[in-house]
Amino acid sequence: MTKAYQIKGVLFDLDGTLADTAPDMVAALNMTLKSHGYDPAAFEQLRASASHGSIAMIKTALPDVDEALIPQLQQSLFSDYEQINGDNCQLFPGLNDILAQLTQRAIPYGVITNKPARFTRPLLNRLGLTAKMPAIVSGDTTLHSKPHTAPMFLGAQQLNISPEHILYLGDAERDLVAAKAAGMVSGLVEWGYIGDNDNTADWPADIRFKNSDALKHFLLDN
Repeated sequence: MTKAYQIKGVLFDLDGTLADTAPDMVAALNMTLKSHGYDPAAFEQLRASASHGSIAMIKTALPDVDEALIPQLQQSLFSDYEQINGDNCQLFPGLNDILAQLTQRAIPYGVITNKPARFTRPLLNRLGLTAKMPAIVSGDTTLHSKPHTAPMFLGAQQLNISPEHILYLGDAERDLVAAKAAGMVSGLVEWGYIGDNDNTADWPADIRFKNSDALKHFLLDN
């Protein structure tokens, strides 16, 4: 028998969970690579690293890069991404319906991401979500980012809901580790930026969602 949960709030990771941000992130990285004299990288090579931040993407594209060059490349990437943030981004299929479902049922939702606030807020504005989210926690909102529990507890506080009644959805191990440590229900979204070498069976997920339909049915039952 499937365990029953009392979900009163939902929090999402952003990149690879709520929104398909990889097209913009990869495009920005290729702008950076070109401006520094490197060949562009293939989208499929970089997609899985998009959940892990700028340095992970740089190292995926340039596995032999001199470590001393990474800060310079990272700052260039930030500048390029700022120019195109949201241009080719959209919510994953079915997520608009799920957000509408949550609104209809008066279940508050929000985002906890490791993405810096300088990118999070503009992106959510472009997606038309900022005003609908009582909880928005970026990677630099608190002193620590995921997998630390500080952003998780702040998100719960912003929703004004106890952690045990919050479903946190993510596509990376650190998302689930943070959710479990904070006492939230941890949900792995299998449509996210999961790499071939990621052993998701070892990740501390309470629930695994193959697609948005599975998430939709779960929320209807809880």
